Amino acid sequence: MKLNELAPPEGTRSKKKIVGRGRASGHGKTSTRGHNGQGQRSGEATRFGFEGGQTPLFRRLPKIHNFYRIEKRTWTAINVGDLNKLKAGSEVTPESLVEFGILRSVTSSLRVLGNGELKVSLKVKAHHFSQGAIDKITQAGGSYDVIQPAPRHRGRLPHGLVNTIKKESKQTKELKKESKDS
Repeated sequence: MKLNELAPPEGTRSKKKIVGRGRASGHGKTSTRGHNGQGQRSGEATRFGFEGGQTPLFRRLPKIHNFYRIEKRTWTAINVGDLNKLKAGSEVTPESLVEFGILRSVTSSLRVLGNGELKVSLKVKAHHFSQGAIDKITQAGGSYDVIQPAPRHRGRLPHGLVNTIKKESKQTKELKKESKDS
């Protein structure tokens, strides 16, 4: 291939549309705008969502208030390759990662992913492990342990769910007390 044979790929370049230069061009007279009306006039077009004076869809639909996602989960991800900075045999927890300066803070659950090589044997405790991370931790001679996230304050519930949550009856409370005592 030579420099004079270079060409852009087919369909990537198109000719500029020339309008208002006679009927023979196909874009003459009305310049592809049609006859009269708002679309024919110069200046600003209609705003997004405008339906010609009809009540637009966003106003026809009801407002949905107080939507709270009950089980919103956020993860702090870390790769097994980042754990090579730690001493062999040490126990890795979200709090210890903050102490070592690998994480800034622990505000959400910790997820261990399998990117990178793990060269040291570690005891890793986290809220979630990918399959690749599990394989690499066990191959390096370490162990992993899934810890449960701390129960968190859920805030307000959506209006429809407030009455559906059943309270514990007195009988179930008494049964629990009896099982603890025995």
